[in-house]
Amino acid sequence: MPCTAIVNYHIHSDQRQAYHIDAGGVVGQIISPPYAVTEIAVLDVRSETDVNFSNDSVGFFKAPSQVKGLEQDNKWQGAYDQELSTLLKREIGAKEVVVFDHTVRIDDPNSTRKPARNVHSDYSREGAEQRLITVLGDEKAASWANGHYAFINIWRPIENPINSAPLGFVRPSSVADHDWMLIDLIYPDRKGHIMGLAANPDHEWVYQSRMTPDEVALFNIYDNQGKPSVAHSALDLIEDPALTIPRKSIESRTLVRY
Repeated sequence: MPCTAIVNYHIHSDQRQAYHIDAGGVVGQIISPPYAVTEIAVLDVRSETDVNFSNDSVGFFKAPSQVKGLEQDNKWQGAYDQELSTLLKREIGAKEVVVFDHTVRIDDPNSTRKPARNVHSDYSREGAEQRLITVLGDEKAASWANGHYAFINIWRPIENPINSAPLGFVRPSSVADHDWMLIDLIYPDRKGHIMGLAANPDHEWVYQSRMTPDEVALFNIYDNQGKPSVAHSALDLIEDPALTIPRKSIESRTLVRY
């Protein structure tokens, strides 16, 4: 049986919506656009066996890590990047992997990087093509662009199983083209954008309950051969109200070549 959660959908408007990040020069201060706060039904994949990366652009895998201290200094990154590369080659058939970013999020009012509570995907086509160049450089990016490449995120809990604010995903087959919109990201020194998603009662939401640090979610952000991007968001959902352990997670951004 599906459970219920609350998410913040974006709203279509005559004017482009925007986030102002590190607003006023204060690190972590974000001014958000208006949201449509919506109650959704969400299916737990622990009881739903047909959700997989091939069909849904999101998959859940057992993937214990030997790397410790993922929220401390950078000494762990080389070993962890190698683990992620091996995982992507094994599970989705990637031939080459570049891991280029890690973000630790903590669901705490004092955290500078909190869970993202808006329904979105990270890149438009334009944004992905520019990021390809930024990550690889002009010459190598041109080579990759002639083949099949994709941006794939890997999400993992840190320290404890997730009890609140789990990451939820919308099955791409339930999303209409007109649900998507560009949302600007305005930083003090630059400007970018993400893809926001508007509410639609046809959306099918999934998540994996009580994910542990030995489990990961892989999800597609952009694929130049047309594999759908996955809208995702932290869910306002609590598994056990008696527990007060804050959600800690690490999300790694990767570029893969098939």
